[in-house]
Amino acid sequence: MSDLTTEVKKLEIETLDNLKLSKAKNTLRAYRSDFNDFALFCTKNNLKSLPSDPKIVSIYLTHLSKNSKFSTLKRRLASINMMHKYKGHYLDTKHPIIVENLIGIKRQIGVYQKAKKPLLFNDIKTIIKKIDQSPGNISKKQRDKALILVGFAGGFRRSELVSINKQDVEFVKEGVKIFVKKSKSDQSGEGMTKAIPSFKYKEYCPVENLRLWMFENRNDRIFAISDKNVALIIKKYALQAGFDDKKYAAHSLRSGFATTTAENGASERNIMAMTGHKSVEMVRRYIKEADLFKNNALNKILNK
Repeated sequence: MSDLTTEVKKLEIETLDNLKLSKAKNTLRAYRSDFNDFALFCTKNNLKSLPSDPKIVSIYLTHLSKNSKFSTLKRRLASINMMHKYKGHYLDTKHPIIVENLIGIKRQIGVYQKAKKPLLFNDIKTIIKKIDQSPGNISKKQRDKALILVGFAGGFRRSELVSINKQDVEFVKEGVKIFVKKSKSDQSGEGMTKAIPSFKYKEYCPVENLRLWMFENRNDRIFAISDKNVALIIKKYALQAGFDDKKYAAHSLRSGFATTTAENGASERNIMAMTGHKSVEMVRRYIKEADLFKNNALNKILNK
């Protein structure tokens, strides 16, 4: 084998590695999982999954629409397309048979998504009181209070929360700065700093509770739990506080931050600066939720 051929092979391997690194591991895992479902459908029906064609993909989307949300269909289509790209194949996802079929499916099943309820600040205060009143390990209760308050006040994703290390935290006169090394919306790994100011009342202050927990905690990772455990902790205390735990999850902290700040007049830009959202679409959904009663047309006549 010539030196030139060897060099080209080496570059080909490096290019494939770069393609893999362009997406987070969890994203690649989701692409493969979605594509495997498509491949299984094709195998069962004697169809070709790779390379496939728009007609087969469209038939699969129709099959999927019987028991899936519209958002699932869009995600599966994106995954099928991405796996084709990784394998060096072209799939025309803009072909009319796909586009028009999706429009028809959308009209039939709609696009409404029932999300987990946000934990608003008053809900958070109720939960913190319940933690203080509950029996159990004092250290673990302090960890959970810091987790919930920081998760809410920083609009954190659960994956971001559990990845915080001691070197990412800097206490300053105004509060605390937390550096997020990498997140779902920051695939390039540039990172971002979230600034959380100190609250008036210390029992609900994320800065004070984080400080107390870090004084006790000996691990480099601040919370040292899995991202799944964040959801379990939220559900546990939501139930203890008298809420329906089935309606809440880890995302309730993040959506609660966005909804609460929107209710109090925060702009889209300021909310996105904290949450790290790249698109205003989701943030506007939170603002719309906050406005349901705040700017309700009936408010003009309620006090007459």
